[in-house]
Amino acid sequence: MAELRSLERFLKIKPLYFDFERMEFVWLDTRLIPFEEVYRRTRDYRRVAEAIRGMEIRGAPAIGVSAAFGLALAALEGRASSVEALIEDLEVARKTLASTRPTAFNLFWALERVMRRVYEEASRSGVDGVVNSVLEEALRIYVEDVKSNVEIGRIGSKLVEDGQTILTHCNTGALATAGFGTALGVVRYAWYEGKRVKVITTETRPLLQGARLNVWELRKEGIPVKLIVDSAVAITLLKGMADLVLVGADRIILTGHTANKIGTLQIALAAKHAGKPFYVVAPTSTIQRSWDPGEIVIEVRSPEEVRTVMGKTYLTLEDVEVYNPSFDVTPPELITAFITEKGVVERPFEENIPLVVGLARP
Repeated sequence: MAELRSLERFLKIKPLYFDFERMEFVWLDTRLIPFEEVYRRTRDYRRVAEAIRGMEIRGAPAIGVSAAFGLALAALEGRASSVEALIEDLEVARKTLASTRPTAFNLFWALERVMRRVYEEASRSGVDGVVNSVLEEALRIYVEDVKSNVEIGRIGSKLVEDGQTILTHCNTGALATAGFGTALGVVRYAWYEGKRVKVITTETRPLLQGARLNVWELRKEGIPVKLIVDSAVAITLLKGMADLVLVGADRIILTGHTANKIGTLQIALAAKHAGKPFYVVAPTSTIQRSWDPGEIVIEVRSPEEVRTVMGKTYLTLEDVEVYNPSFDVTPPELITAFITEKGVVERPFEENIPLVVGLARP
């Protein structure tokens, strides 16, 4: 697509894409970074689901794009002789893909969007038309993610001054999206504008997305980065070592409550105490049309992630009881503003977040 070609100058890291020559979905296995850069590929949507569940693909926008391409693979591999049978196959694939990561809202948004296109096309087309529509919609979601991320970077960069240091948590860069980034996309855009920014990243236990992925991405760009343990956030902010905090989001609801990587709430509390701005950076596809924080499902992952380093070396007794929530929820009173591709959303969030997604407070 011409629109994608115009954006490719921003894609210095290409974490996922669709190979039209071989009709395969391709992704960079983030479990192996920074030590290896290995691309995986498949024609099987079940393998895409496995990659999402197993954290080969991670980050809400990347999960959503990958799930859309997973449905495309399901349509392409199917041997349905009728539109009705094809839709039945796609619904099975949707259920499989939706079961992978319960907190990332982009996953459900992307699956719903592709299936909506399927049902629209089914009313006026045959099997081939429906198959083509699934692939077209998945590609459109991919392109829109890159485009919205670049726009988020442009908008967010206006809030970053030359010479500032940004504290961030977990990976929100190219590896978490279709190729540019949300919170790290803001950093990247500011750097491209010539601003002499620096980054402090948490290690982000237990899977070390900050230590592994952020450091790898920022080093590739030449952006200065300093690594801290997660528990050093408060002292770092109180010492004035960072000027502002930028984090991503896996799910935002209309009240402003935000689910993000575990530890985000603690960072928000520390930023509030230190008087530092705390920005959530995400595309509007991350916003769930809900007013109830109780609807946010918090994924609890394997105890082995905590007992070991990347599943290899035990840090503690092998049978110790572990609680390993992957996300927490930051309340709106701790958030300075949301940075989206449609602009900076400021208070009151209950009025302004619905407006940015075309809704009004009931």
